[in-house]
Amino acid sequence: MCDALHARGDHVVCVDDFSSGRFANIEQLRQSPKFELVEQDVRTTIRVTGAVDAVVNMASLASPPAYLARPIFTLQTGSTGTQKALDLAMGHDARFVQASTSEVYGDPLVHPQSEDYWGNVNPVGPRSVYDEAKRYAEALIAAHGRAAGLNGGIIRIFNTYGPRLGLDDGRVVTQFITQALEGAPLTVYGDGTQTRSLCYVSDLVRGFLAMIDGSIAGPVNLGNPHELTVREIAELVIDLVGSDSTIEFHDIPEDDPKRRKPDISMAQAELGWSPQVDVVDGLSRTIEWIRSEGLREDLRTAV
Repeated sequence: MCDALHARGDHVVCVDDFSSGRFANIEQLRQSPKFELVEQDVRTTIRVTGAVDAVVNMASLASPPAYLARPIFTLQTGSTGTQKALDLAMGHDARFVQASTSEVYGDPLVHPQSEDYWGNVNPVGPRSVYDEAKRYAEALIAAHGRAAGLNGGIIRIFNTYGPRLGLDDGRVVTQFITQALEGAPLTVYGDGTQTRSLCYVSDLVRGFLAMIDGSIAGPVNLGNPHELTVREIAELVIDLVGSDSTIEFHDIPEDDPKRRKPDISMAQAELGWSPQVDVVDGLSRTIEWIRSEGLREDLRTAV
């Protein structure tokens, strides 16, 4: 996102506490006079000097192992952190775009999921620390729109992947690729028939740029409607890596969603957006990055 905004000439202020991000992801921007890094927890007042045209709130731990390990922090980031980001936007009369999630649909009873579906979420289950933080953030943004005239927009992200993901984040794509590269068994939870819809990162960023430049409130689904079973993803990764890895089945986690597929009609109509990178191309690019830059970065971190 920072790269894309900077490349089109915007002055970018990146606020991050690096609880999940990595300095290596913004290294190429650090010397630019149009890029500023503010190392800060968004749960405190966000201080940005100068005019602000848009605020994009992407702050949250997003991988299940990470948010399950820090449940209170995740809830506070989605609640207090979102309020602090809203305060910044309201103080500058700026456009506000919120990164929400397909997890607001929970384990859906409607398929595919469209934005008018209210979801099937367990509000007290272990995954609720992420799901409910995002649902609360959506409610907070909608309330600011109604009560205070906020120019806000909400994006619901579906299973984004690509280069620069943390290799130990526990998400399906990075876990499968790293296991396949090591020749280890790929860990599939449940029987592997649950589905995911994988959206490559450059496609997601294009959607965010369209949302920033637009005025639609949403929520708007951004994701790739090409639905695959988790087992199919595992088999595809093994094939693309050229690995001898097998698949190992484990108990499925509590409240793990059985199906994920976005209805992207609204994104197509309102943002002129559709995904362009097919899953084979996207996975191939991600595998190549993990083989080279990703593994090298892990070695540098270990040293």
